[in-house]
Amino acid sequence: MKLLVTGGTGFTGSALVEHLILKGHKIVVLDNQKGIFYDSLIKKGANIIIGSVTDREAVKKSLTDVEGVFHLAAAFRKINATNETYLNVNRDGTRIICEESLKLNLKKFVYCSTQGVHGDIKNPPGDESSPIEPADFYQFSKYEGEKVVQEFAKKGLKSVIIRPTAIYGPGDPERFVHLFKLAKKRRFMMFGNGKAFYHPVYIDNLSDSFWCAFESDKINAESYLIADEEYFEIKELVKRVGIAIDKDVKFIHLPFLPLYIAACICEFICKPLKISPPLFRRRVDWFRQNRAFKIDKAKKEIGYVPKVGIDEGLKKTGIWYKEQGLI
Repeated sequence: MKLLVTGGTGFTGSALVEHLILKGHKIVVLDNQKGIFYDSLIKKGANIIIGSVTDREAVKKSLTDVEGVFHLAAAFRKINATNETYLNVNRDGTRIICEESLKLNLKKFVYCSTQGVHGDIKNPPGDESSPIEPADFYQFSKYEGEKVVQEFAKKGLKSVIIRPTAIYGPGDPERFVHLFKLAKKRRFMMFGNGKAFYHPVYIDNLSDSFWCAFESDKINAESYLIADEEYFEIKELVKRVGIAIDKDVKFIHLPFLPLYIAACICEFICKPLKISPPLFRRRVDWFRQNRAFKIDKAKKEIGYVPKVGIDEGLKKTGIWYKEQGLI
């Protein structure tokens, strides 16, 4: 089949593109920038169109003769991004691609949302019925995108929504590298008690889930949380990161509140200057917010089964970071 992946040159998108190419499909990528995997994807046979999902002509071009769509493109968190930017891409861009996709006889339209639409899980583990309580405007805008997909499902667009948890794995130059760098030092400053839950999803498991959603008989914009089999207290997660790179991590426990106040002050100073703060609230919330979910619905209804466990995933990630000189 000929398939479209929007946002296909980023970490998550490029992994999905490679996954689909290995299955023998012809892949078109629509992305607003080349990204670090551009050359690699071109060599593997992807047809990459540089353009935004907010550009209707670029969207039309990318959809030529396509039989299925994986919509991953999104405006992600940037300190200087406005609320209008998030809505323009994550809601209005989704509307454009849904409008154009509806004109075609697609097998399936798969929308990538985020676990973040559920916010902090008060009584973990949560599931798809947990309250929708996005903690920031990025998460809010992704849920607005979900509502657009649901709207078009009622008009006949065969669609599925997936909500990945914290994505990690080889090819990710940002998300987990901080944990690995700190674990390598063997000393980790833990603000708070380290008992908040964190639920990762390994990149290969996530790519599998996209295909499960596409191949399933679900067509009415049903939503599915996608995660690894297990979630962990963050202290346990950091220990396992250390084990993955043969480091015995020792913890220095510190109170959370002073860190949070420092993050607030840092954001207050940096935002008017339009510079990225070295410390910000979303990052420090990692120490206290619960992210833990059941994945029973995805297992039962679309046949998703995570194959790579945390220790194998962290080991492979650590090897890649070392090869790239990141740790």
